[in-house]
Amino acid sequence: MATVYKELQPVDAYKTILSQPFSNYDRQLLTLFYQPLIGSEAMSLFMTLWADAEQENELEYTHYHLMNLLTRPLGPILEARISLEAIGLLRTYTKKEGEARSFLYELSPPLDAKAFLEDPLLSTFLFSKIGEQAYRSLRNRFAVITEKSSDYIEVSRTFLDVFKPVSQGVVPIDEDDVKVLGRQVAKGIPFVNSDFDFSLLQSGLSEQMVPRSSLRKVSQELIAKLAFLYSLSPLDMQKVIMMALDEDLQIPEVRLRRAAADFYKMNVSKTPPVLEKNFTQDPPPVKHAEKMSREDEYIYYLENTAPVDMLRDRNGKEPLSVDVQLAERLINTHSLPVGVVNVLLDYVFIRNDGKITNNYVERIASHWMNKKVETAKEAMDLSRKEHDEYMKWKNEGQKKTSYKRKSTHEEIVPEWFNKKDENPKEKPKKKNVEMDERRRKLREELQQMSRGGK
Repeated sequence: MATVYKELQPVDAYKTILSQPFSNYDRQLLTLFYQPLIGSEAMSLFMTLWADAEQENELEYTHYHLMNLLTRPLGPILEARISLEAIGLLRTYTKKEGEARSFLYELSPPLDAKAFLEDPLLSTFLFSKIGEQAYRSLRNRFAVITEKSSDYIEVSRTFLDVFKPVSQGVVPIDEDDVKVLGRQVAKGIPFVNSDFDFSLLQSGLSEQMVPRSSLRKVSQELIAKLAFLYSLSPLDMQKVIMMALDEDLQIPEVRLRRAAADFYKMNVSKTPPVLEKNFTQDPPPVKHAEKMSREDEYIYYLENTAPVDMLRDRNGKEPLSVDVQLAERLINTHSLPVGVVNVLLDYVFIRNDGKITNNYVERIASHWMNKKVETAKEAMDLSRKEHDEYMKWKNEGQKKTSYKRKSTHEEIVPEWFNKKDENPKEKPKKKNVEMDERRRKLREELQQMSRGGK
């Protein structure tokens, strides 16, 4: 089974919650700032989960629901989920109850424009994706362009100017354990860089040149982000910090970010750094590092394709709703893996002259459930082994006639089904070989006897 199914399966349940209510401003930020970074598939997944979370009743779905809505296999959906986690828009929790596994997806709000553009990783990532002109245009769109004139004096009233407490014998409100949802500050990207050596950084900075009090005011996360982004060592960051010092021997974050960018341009490259995804799914196992066989490729296809897509590929057109509902029932109600369902539907489609009969499918499915079939490979092997029995079941479901008509059409059998007939073992001609050997020895003995007689 493909590696993705060890982490996520279509039958796994999920529900979605919002860490706080989202606004139209959040939608703008997601579309303009985050979408270029995470891509359209991750954006579609986020919007779909957002729609699920806004329902009045918290409903639980299976991931097969997502596969149908997004019309994508499970692998790309998992990659999209991981992209959302890495960028700080999603937190994923899981629990297991017996054999059942469920997930809780908590959507987090995006950083506001100011926080996003001040983050060195996100701002540089966005710059490399959309280019300088689009980046400047986007930054100007969210810039503060309204300035209050010095001619105006604020005359707003305060709370105490308007309200005062009046005692009327009202019973105070009891404090309880009810938690009220409030506006939270977006946490940004989850970033942990344990490889950066802060002790080496500090050891090379003298107290006279860089006071420890000034260095402690600088966020270690910011230093680690800059070092990661520009591939700077602790020794390089010492020079960056020296460049960022102001006249008061302080290290403002704005000057530190600018100094890191200048150091990178002078010593590394004049083109901005580019961030690339480091996450890749493990490839399917290949025996002896050889090219996958056609059967292995087909198994991989079955394990990573939604049944509705498999039926569409098999028919060359949109499948009937009854066939789709049957596939969903096998997955959601009977918890059969997607790969097993695909093999079952494909087998019945071929052996039943292109017709997928519910009773026939469910009878085989019951047999496979009792046999605890978990993978497409196991299902294929069992269908070969029990083929004669399944054909009897098929004939039992058809009307019996007084004569048997020979089929006039040739069944189109998939290559994997006939794999069992490849490389047939030759039957040893043991008896013939032994007889020839005995005859040969007998002739030699007769020749020797004739020579001795002479």
